[in-house]
Amino acid sequence: MGNAILIIDDTKSERQQILDTLHNTDLFSDYFEAGNGLEGLKILLNKKVDIILCDVEMPGMDGFKFLAMVNARKELQDIPVLLLTSHDEMATKVKALEQGASDYLTKPFSPEELLARVKVHLKLKTLQDNLKKKNMLLQKLAQTDPLTELQNRRHMMTTLEAEFDRSSRVGSPFALLLIDLDHFKQVNDTYGHQLGDKVLQSTAWEIQAALRQYDSAARFGGEEFALLLPETTLNGANLVAERLRQGIHDIEFTGPLCELRISVSIGVAVMPHENINTISDLIRLADDALYTAKRNGRNRVESVPPA
Repeated sequence: MGNAILIIDDTKSERQQILDTLHNTDLFSDYFEAGNGLEGLKILLNKKVDIILCDVEMPGMDGFKFLAMVNARKELQDIPVLLLTSHDEMATKVKALEQGASDYLTKPFSPEELLARVKVHLKLKTLQDNLKKKNMLLQKLAQTDPLTELQNRRHMMTTLEAEFDRSSRVGSPFALLLIDLDHFKQVNDTYGHQLGDKVLQSTAWEIQAALRQYDSAARFGGEEFALLLPETTLNGANLVAERLRQGIHDIEFTGPLCELRISVSIGVAVMPHENINTISDLIRLADDALYTAKRNGRNRVESVPPA
């Protein structure tokens, strides 16, 4: 899909002049027109637009008011706005730039100048969009375990700190589940690490499927996972843990793993708890419950009882 431009001007002949100039290029696949700022804003809120040409002097919502409305909405702030003005005074130009315009053209302008300025700002917009995508990818890579696509341990600790602070402040409950694959070393020894990775991925998918929108899950270690459940009591956390244990046990593999059945041990700790004063306390108690599950035969859930 190509670029889209929005042209806002109360004079149809001037809009047509701009369209005639741009139609001779392959810069845009979509052209939108509006006779004033309000019409332009309605289009902008419903259509994908890459650049805006907007007249300053219009009835109702003029160019400066339109610019203020665009800048007030975060999702629109990165769209370049080129103001068109018949005033050549320096004060008008400075006002346009100070209020967030990317550029301005003084009427009457030549088609060559219009085209050159549009190309420059369209190129800058493309570079800006590409940079934003790369930054988002880098952020995802920094926060995500590449094998399972769950959060990594570092990001989970940040999430956990925020939830711990919220719970301590308002007294709302939340649960931490630590989940460990039973006898996973035997899986790697029998099937190899490549198929062992598939087992980890399948486990992660089962965990992801169990999440509510506001829950968080992470690969916490080699074959250990962590699940953070806000607004969840001990009874609720135990129910989630048991469903998850059963769901993982019911995973059916294909190919070389078709005869494999896996199980997990799960430790549950819930805030608030009089023996939990720090995040380290919370993790330690959940870890203790996990190892209790291991000692009691694996493939089971153990939780920290109320103090």
